[in-house]
Amino acid sequence: MSGEPPERPDIADSDEDRLEEDIEEPDSQPSDGLTDPPSDDTSEDVGLLDDEPVEPDFDPSIPEDVQRYARFKKVDRAEYDRVNQFLRDRTYITAREWAIARLCADFRTETGVEMTKIGEHLPELVPFMTEPYTPQAVNQARHAFEEKVRKAGATFLYGAMCDFFTAEQLDDVLYEATEVARFLLEVEGVELELDEELAAEDRIATVMREVGAASDELRHEGATCPSCGHTFEAESTDD
Repeated sequence: MSGEPPERPDIADSDEDRLEEDIEEPDSQPSDGLTDPPSDDTSEDVGLLDDEPVEPDFDPSIPEDVQRYARFKKVDRAEYDRVNQFLRDRTYITAREWAIARLCADFRTETGVEMTKIGEHLPELVPFMTEPYTPQAVNQARHAFEEKVRKAGATFLYGAMCDFFTAEQLDDVLYEATEVARFLLEVEGVELELDEELAAEDRIATVMREVGAASDELRHEGATCPSCGHTFEAESTDD
């Protein structure tokens, strides 16, 4: 692994310019989202957004809240495999995990998540999902998303705390992560004000300073294993 800082992506400029291109129909049938399509490193990096979303004709039997759902309208003509590749290039989550995690958050009630409704109406809710899911499949995708977030968080914190990255390199990592996350929110139709972005960046910076202080304390004053409770004391540097 190289110690050089990663190049900062300009998500707001490069992707928005590229994603303005018209999306061509693929030669093969799109994936139904039940399994992740294989990654194709030689595939053309095509557009994701659609400037002119197509207004669907809803069946009267579709619930009103499903008809009103307005997420993902910017990707009305994007196919699953293209959305999936876009995410794989920038995150650890798949297109189905992204979509279902958002749906689970939006259709959460006081008694839980409406997984049956999400699964039955998945094609109406998310343009690039072409088949309905069972409640079990919805729960599986939600669980996979949660597990990946937890593991990615642990990986990032370890990298931040083990002195592998310099402060400047960590700044690059955070910048890239923030830009990708902000872009995905914009694709979902979330409008972020400049003040909100700056406030979020300040909160992240504050947290990272606390992480750095905690890291120094753990490295120099010993640490306790979360599994067995064994305490590892730092070696003395005294002669």
